[in-house]
Amino acid sequence: MIAIEETPHPKLDSRQFDHRYDGIAKVTGRAKYAAEFPTENVAYAYIVQATIPSGTIASIDQSAATRAAGVYSIITPFNAPKVTVPGNVNILQDTNVLYNSQPIAVVVARSLPEAVAAAKLLRIEYKEQPAKIDFNALLKDARAPKRGGGASHRGDPAASLAKATVVIDQTYSTPIQNHNPMEPHATIATWDGDKLSVYDATQGISGAQGSLARAFSIPSANIHVQCPYTGGGFGCKGYVWSHTILAAMAAKVAQRPVKLVLGREQMFGPVGSRPNTSQRIKLAASSDGKLLLQQHDSTCYTSLISDWTESAAGPTQLLYDSESLTTSQPLVELNLGMGTWMRAPGEATGSFGLEVALDELAEKLNIDPIQLRLINYAEKDPRQGLPWSSKHLRECYTQAAERFGWSKRTAQPGQRREGNKLIGYGMATANYGAGRRPSSAVVRFLPNGRVFVGVGTQDLGTGTYTILAQTAADALFMDPSLIDVKLGDTTLPPSGGSGGSTTAASVCPGVYDAAMQAKLKLAQLAIADAQSPLHGAAAEDVEAKDGKLCLKSNPEKSEPITTVIARNGNTPVEATATSEMPKDRDSFSSHSWGAIFAEVAVDADTHMVQVRRMVGTYDIGTLINTKTGTNQLIGGVVWGVSMALHEETLIDPTYGRTVNENFAEYHVPVNADIHEIDVTALNIPDYKFNPLGARGIGEIGITGAAAAISNAIYNATGKRVRDLPITLDKIMSA
Repeated sequence: MIAIEETPHPKLDSRQFDHRYDGIAKVTGRAKYAAEFPTENVAYAYIVQATIPSGTIASIDQSAATRAAGVYSIITPFNAPKVTVPGNVNILQDTNVLYNSQPIAVVVARSLPEAVAAAKLLRIEYKEQPAKIDFNALLKDARAPKRGGGASHRGDPAASLAKATVVIDQTYSTPIQNHNPMEPHATIATWDGDKLSVYDATQGISGAQGSLARAFSIPSANIHVQCPYTGGGFGCKGYVWSHTILAAMAAKVAQRPVKLVLGREQMFGPVGSRPNTSQRIKLAASSDGKLLLQQHDSTCYTSLISDWTESAAGPTQLLYDSESLTTSQPLVELNLGMGTWMRAPGEATGSFGLEVALDELAEKLNIDPIQLRLINYAEKDPRQGLPWSSKHLRECYTQAAERFGWSKRTAQPGQRREGNKLIGYGMATANYGAGRRPSSAVVRFLPNGRVFVGVGTQDLGTGTYTILAQTAADALFMDPSLIDVKLGDTTLPPSGGSGGSTTAASVCPGVYDAAMQAKLKLAQLAIADAQSPLHGAAAEDVEAKDGKLCLKSNPEKSEPITTVIARNGNTPVEATATSEMPKDRDSFSSHSWGAIFAEVAVDADTHMVQVRRMVGTYDIGTLINTKTGTNQLIGGVVWGVSMALHEETLIDPTYGRTVNENFAEYHVPVNADIHEIDVTALNIPDYKFNPLGARGIGEIGITGAAAAISNAIYNATGKRVRDLPITLDKIMSA
């Protein structure tokens, strides 16, 4: 394996795919997801969930269920095999109940209907205990996170506040939200002695492999995890939840392969959610708009399972320059399922509070919202004083504002009207951190003229197959249709999980480097071969182009790559490379940036809101593929509309159960809710961040979008709603 010294690579825009690499497989049904792989002699598992929020399981009478048709085994805390708990999940190792809907048993049967029917025959007795469910009632008991948690301080807040002429001090809140990818969580587990094979719907095949190895105390090499396609994840499939380990446990107990697929209603609780937030934000400024103090105290719930924090105060620490700053992120313990990553965790919720507060400050100062942001533009990272690897946020403001028509905005609310519709404009800043991980890849020239690319990562539907084929094609100057990409298999060179907007920035450099190393090996074969027209040439003078090796100095001297391979035993030529982290990564700060604008129409009588237009410009470094990148940005903006107007997980205040655990009542946008979305990227490479100049794009689209819509609603109606989602009753009562 070769580690490459990083140098800037050519911009990947010469051979753009005009289609998705995996598009045909998906629309024709050839693409298989975790639950769809044919497995001989497979049994079906069904998870039984607790019906109380707090207490212990006193007993489980399984006699009737055991006699039910088709039942192979029933696993409970009273008979479950002992395993090592790899994380904060419930895998039947004790009788404690920490939240309603917690997994407390698994029924394995010949078919899923038989497993469900048997589960209903279990007689479960509990010893209930008082539950913590009411977030607002327990705010007084909020505590600091046990590990860090985002508290920060700079300057002299009291002195800065004393100098201010304008102060905003408000509380903004966001609800619990659930991910709801189209594909629910699913696992097929098969044992062969002490070797385990798993198909798993996951955002990290290597993470699943490691967690299963720890759980069952076997080497990672004994576990083969496959996930060629993931039907959406958005963060919830980035963690190894109880169902994955329970499927493997059930397969071991039943002594046959087991398939476990969560029902839609089981996606609420056992596989994480975005915690709610209550964000008190204080902004103090001088009369010219200069921020003197930023204070952001964001409280969210955490489960009794894990100390997980929705880091909503994070954006405030770095987006704008101010003399003083203080942030905190206290937690309220509740008997609810564990919080977890959800698209732009912390940034999505925190940008709502901060960007609405800035809009309120701009109005008090009588300064245009864009101008206020430019006055407080952070030329370097305010946290450590480090320079940005690249930042072109000013250009984002300028370009998006021009396309949107921001100059037509009337600052005073409620002034624009079209018939019975009140029209409003709003904007916000978008931001997300740029991260990457070491990533390995193999690139192999095949005797038939095709090129194989393999990476132990996964495609969540975001276009990873496409950009890896494109990256290899650009490195080798080949037609992308001749590239075969394989992902989602732990037998391939390892890479990181698909989360935190890191995949493209991590895996593309590794593939590019492996392709260049494979090409070098091929060139060395030709140079050493007396039958080759390239014999004796310098390696640096040999390039690959259109399936041939040729001399840069004399392109007419060439031969097909297939001919070179044929003369050398018809053996594939391959290289594996690892793209490492830059050596100077601690000397700069990397983020992606954007500006998002919204136009809304609010019915003057019903107060129904229609988001008519969203316009955004993003600084995300190199845009590797226009189609897949734009699709991700649009998807993020759609989720911003959903966050602003629709999504809210409702918890029963007595029993702690989600009461809207289905698509009928957990509201997300449909086509009729989404109108014009105009997004573009500056496409300015950030070579300091990585050699392809590309930063993550998967999450920045949602950030700022809810705030822009909220600000537009205020501009239309003069009514400020600080509690998401913004529904008509809240507008009426504002």
